[in-house]
This record gives sequence, structure tokens and C-alpha cells, in this order.
Amino acid sequence: MPLLPGGYTVGPKPLIDLLRQRSRPYLFSNALPPPVVGCATRAVELLLASNEIAQSMTAKTMRFRNKMTQAGFTISGSSHPICPVMLGDARLASLMADDMLKHGEMPYLR
Repeated sequence: MPLLPGGYTVGPKPLIDLLRQRSRPYLFSNALPPPVVGCATRAVELLLASNEIAQSMTAKTMRFRNKMTQAGFTISGSSHPICPVMLGDARLASLMADDMLKHGEMPYLR
């Protein structure tokens, strides 16, 4: 299934009201399905209740970056959890994505 562009904002009502007043007009926007809103709300609640998830993500991100760098790959960015692997060649990226799919990985390159 292809990834679709979009997003949402979660926060206190005064913040949402301010953003609605100051943001550009809503063009071609649709309401989010209730399950998406529920999941986002729960995710924010979990993150506010404990920093365990954030610490775990940070540790996993650093492990991935270190191992990939040791294996000779160039990882763009710094310490954020999005780790672009820079291959420098579109065909190589396509072949790597195909190979990952064969091994059961789920790259967002389909």
C-alpha cells in the first residue's frame, strides 16, 4: 500500500484553536478517521506518561546508525530516528529495497 501524504496536529485545545486561526486555509482536506485520532491521542498519552518509549527509540536509533556506519554505509542526519541510508545510486537503492523485501523487511521504497 503506498504511503499517502498528510498529517495532523495533537495538543491542547487552545493550541489547536490558535493553529486553526493562523494556519493557511484548509485546501482539499478531509477529516481523519476516528481510529487514527484515537491512536494518535493514545500515543501522545503514552509519551507524556513515561520517557521509556523515547529512550528505547533513541537507543535503537543509535545502534542502527552505529552498525550501519561500521558496515560502510553513509547515514544522513544526526540523532533523530529517521535514518536515511545514502546509497548514491537509484538503481542500487531499488535493488536493495527488493532484497530487503525478499528477506522480510518493510522498506518504504515500494
